[in-house]
Amino acid sequence: MPEVSRSQVVVYAAIAMALLLVGARAIRGEGSTDASFAAADSGGSKSGSFTISGQSGDLVVDVTGAVRRPGVYRMPAGSRVTDAVTRAGGPTGKAELEAVNLAARLADGQQVVVPERLPAGSTAAATAAAEEGPISLGTATVGQLEEIDGIGPVTAGDIVKFRDEHGGLSSIDQLDQVPGIGPATMEALRARLQP
Repeated sequence: MPEVSRSQVVVYAAIAMALLLVGARAIRGEGSTDASFAAADSGGSKSGSFTISGQSGDLVVDVTGAVRRPGVYRMPAGSRVTDAVTRAGGPTGKAELEAVNLAARLADGQQVVVPERLPAGSTAAATAAAEEGPISLGTATVGQLEEIDGIGPVTAGDIVKFRDEHGGLSSIDQLDQVPGIGPATMEALRARLQP
């Protein structure tokens, strides 16, 4: 059997450690997109680095409505609605930020709609028409969800809980995973909600 020198053992050990660290990181599934590992031989005169990078943690969101630069933006994982609004140039003077949950986590593919304030002289008919429009799934309250046919307080609470536990939802179809929502209720939700 060929003899292995001490420096070869150190290099092999460093490579093995780097591979173990990469494997452990992949198994843990950390949200970080960059990792660096450095290995040096026993003399310390040479060093190498091993870098892994990827885009797996990024989210793509559509920010529209009363913002300065509406559009589609790439955001880091874990971003909040307030980060997306800021990235879109911030709210305009007509924005009604009170209608948006700025603390909600973003989900990949989510649309963030910042509504405009109604004019001071708006009629009750205009207010009712605005209430009849689609409800944003990302910001819907239990009260708003209860207004949808077939949704009671328990199911509305379950929808909000499911949304919050999953960091937001990118599709109405994800709601079929909520207990108590059947095909008829899904149709009512599709008609009244927007992602």
